[in-house]
Amino acid sequence: MNSIMTWTVQRFRQLLLLVVVLGSFSVLLYAGHRIQQEAAPIPQRVVSEDGITLISAGEIEEGQNVWQAMGGMQVGSVWGHGSYVAPDWTADYLHRESTSILDQYAQKQSGASYDAQPAQTQAALRERLRQTIRPNSYEPHTGTLRISAERARAFSALTTYYSQLFAEGRREFAIPAGALRDPHKLHLLTAFFFWSSWAASTDRPSTPGVSYTNNWPHEPLVQNRLTGDAVVWTGVSIIVLLAGIAAMVWWRAAQTPEDTRKEPASDDPLLRAQLTPSQKASLLYFGVVVVLFLLQIVVGVITAHFGVEGDGFYGVPLSRWLPYVITRTWHTQLGIFWIATAWLAAGLFVAPSIGGGDPPGQAVLVYVLLGALFLVVGGSMAGQWLSVMHRFSDDTTRFYFGHSGYEYIDLGRAFQIALLAGLFLWVGLVLRAVLPALRRPDSQRGLLILFILSALAIAGFYGAALGYGHHTHLAVAEYWRWWVVHLWVEGFFEVFATVVFAFLFARLGLLDPKSTERAVMLSSTIFLSGGIIGTLHHLYFSSSPTMIMALGSVFSALEVVPLVFIGYEAWEHLRMSQHQGWVQKYRYPIYFFVAVAFWNAVGAGLFGFMINPPVALYFMQGLNTTPVHGHAALFGVYGMLGLALTLFCMRAAAPDRIWNERPLRASFWLMNVGLLLMLLLSLLPVGLLQTKASVEVGYWYARSPEFMQTSLMNTLRWLRVIGDTLFGLGALAFVAFSIGLLRNRSAS
Repeated sequence: MNSIMTWTVQRFRQLLLLVVVLGSFSVLLYAGHRIQQEAAPIPQRVVSEDGITLISAGEIEEGQNVWQAMGGMQVGSVWGHGSYVAPDWTADYLHRESTSILDQYAQKQSGASYDAQPAQTQAALRERLRQTIRPNSYEPHTGTLRISAERARAFSALTTYYSQLFAEGRREFAIPAGALRDPHKLHLLTAFFFWSSWAASTDRPSTPGVSYTNNWPHEPLVQNRLTGDAVVWTGVSIIVLLAGIAAMVWWRAAQTPEDTRKEPASDDPLLRAQLTPSQKASLLYFGVVVVLFLLQIVVGVITAHFGVEGDGFYGVPLSRWLPYVITRTWHTQLGIFWIATAWLAAGLFVAPSIGGGDPPGQAVLVYVLLGALFLVVGGSMAGQWLSVMHRFSDDTTRFYFGHSGYEYIDLGRAFQIALLAGLFLWVGLVLRAVLPALRRPDSQRGLLILFILSALAIAGFYGAALGYGHHTHLAVAEYWRWWVVHLWVEGFFEVFATVVFAFLFARLGLLDPKSTERAVMLSSTIFLSGGIIGTLHHLYFSSSPTMIMALGSVFSALEVVPLVFIGYEAWEHLRMSQHQGWVQKYRYPIYFFVAVAFWNAVGAGLFGFMINPPVALYFMQGLNTTPVHGHAALFGVYGMLGLALTLFCMRAAAPDRIWNERPLRASFWLMNVGLLLMLLLSLLPVGLLQTKASVEVGYWYARSPEFMQTSLMNTLRWLRVIGDTLFGLGALAFVAFSIGLLRNRSAS
């Protein structure tokens, strides 16, 4: 009877996970359909009221391609998504256009500028501006957008302004001279900025008073203000968060505690294991991990310094050969590459141990995959440099081999396809190695199935990067981009890593396989129930309908609920690390996993929810509060996971080797303390001060050099050196330790 009950409960858990995944993706796909239907239209012509054509058919789409080719989201941002040194071009264009029109009104009325007018006159002029900007004059049947003569003159003036800016460069924005000189391309780029601003300030026909971007950015001159929906759904998300936490507390209190731990065996189960040829080959991947990790730190230091010096590195005019847009592209991309490499290497290393040996040709194929990795990393980085430096002859070549312009998926299309093919090759290698284990009854079979499914998800969900094409609408491209960033990186990679660690601990005899399988299944269900639909919280203001705000805010709040109890997980791993005897050899891999739990609670939970509610994100999107969450979650959670997997596999590769743990101990504390100081001394206070400026003056001001170049802000940015230096020293210690191990000797 008990066995029947256990089988029924197990099947129910599996069914629940399946229902959560299928139901959530159904909602997510429907949301994407609605975004495509209701995204801001792209006019075929923009015509002034006196009949002059300012923008012709296809020029806005071509302007988007120009923006992508020069780095896109890595040189400022559009609709709040991108880098933080240059302005948000949507907010910048909207504010400059508004002040230009107001000055034209004032000059015509009294011969003086808008700023010289009395307050009552200014209020009247702002109302006239609102009546010019807010009404939607787009004609769907002809594809024509008609604008006022004043707005047309503002477009001409801003074309001149942006042409000068990108041709001559501007130090405060880390834009070098010659970033773009072609007059026609500069016209196209301005057309794209105009369209993004028009979508952000003109009423959506179905919702008077609310723009296509839900009134983002905050711009009082045109009455771009917080919407009622943003306030309501913020309140609902907080209620859902509190209700979810309460439900989890009651559920946990009602459960009979199940101890997944086991007393360890008298000897290390891996002590007498012999490495297969493919496992020896997979150790080379960990060498690639430490090299890419070190390279990311180097370009990260340069990128951070561009924020204070703008056009060089301690007096060296580095921007001539390696501009900010390239260093930031490489910094974010290398982070994805080395973390992904660590996780893929762990899969390749573990698989032969599961299956009982190498299938024919496994080692050769592991080397082939490593070669493909070099091709993707080196080729994509070279292509991005060529794109930004205007070395491609046409935009089609740039699309396939250059810079995509979209943050975190900056690779050209050919390299995206190559990476996807490499991921499926990796899945094939893992599957063929574990297949013998699937054919035999085993207490770890359930964990093995979860391991395989999470590996398939890693390969498959990067395919979302192919969801956008050469001329895809920005709102639709953003939708698919966040599938990769949120679902691939933040979602299924975490599930995969959790399963891998559970499986490794079970192989070591430290966890009971059946109990661990149930725990992993349950935690995956709880995490994905909020995490999949929670992807939409990135799209509140990306030309999406209100339903996106409703779904994204509620389900992103649910993402935080399981993180409240992450301390239990950390405590269990700390207790595991305190076992005596041979288990002590694994304590530093376990310590890094404890750090993952800490940063999951702080980076993904605390700092994530700080910016997730619509009211908060309305003012904070694209400010330095975003990299607070980004650094704490991407490195704190996923980077620490990658380092933990690296250490675990290197320990399992030679369980009898004696480690000199002094550099590893220093590395652990320096990186964690350095990351914390980077956030608390610099990024967080800068972001909070920017938020205050965004609320009180307008979003454009929070990103402007007038605000960002004050002595206080410069001091706060320089304070980042303290945390960065500690973090860098910790990274160097880890690299030195790892190289020592990989050279078959203890680090000394």
